[in-house]
Amino acid sequence: MVDVTEKVNQVDGAGKRQAAEAPGYELPLLLFAGFRTLIDRLHAELARQGHPGLRPAHGFAMQAIGVRGATASEIGRRLGVSKQAAGKTVDRLIALGYAHRTDDPADARRKLIRLTPHGTDALRRSAAVFDELRAEWAASVGPARLRDLEATLRTVVPPDAFRLDAAGWLGGP
Repeated sequence: MVDVTEKVNQVDGAGKRQAAEAPGYELPLLLFAGFRTLIDRLHAELARQGHPGLRPAHGFAMQAIGVRGATASEIGRRLGVSKQAAGKTVDRLIALGYAHRTDDPADARRKLIRLTPHGTDALRRSAAVFDELRAEWAASVGPARLRDLEATLRTVVPPDAFRLDAAGWLGGP
């Protein structure tokens, strides 16, 4: 097994990590660490703004519910998890006040999951916090470098890669 800390923890004289010829495994670790940094900071700020119970899986689930609502089966498909796993996440969102169940007007046998105003508020605040975090990154590395990074990622990431099933891919919500 490769010791991922050996190269990752090399630092230059200014205390910044360096990698002249980084090993291939470092790229996904750096991308994931950047993602994790943003998500952790988002949730710390959301907690401060009145949403302390939200977890990353909840954000994916609320996106899967969407503005029109969705059934547990649809949410499960969108998240890449079973209907039962989606149901557990939905139950938690309902318990926290972010969603509620309602009859489907098109089919009385189905129940729709819809966001509550509290859920919509959490998503609205999330978008604003992400804008703030992006601005911090731009201030840290420079706006042009951040735009270049985003453009580079758009070049190598397939257009259909913006999917909600990351929680299921990582092991479920």
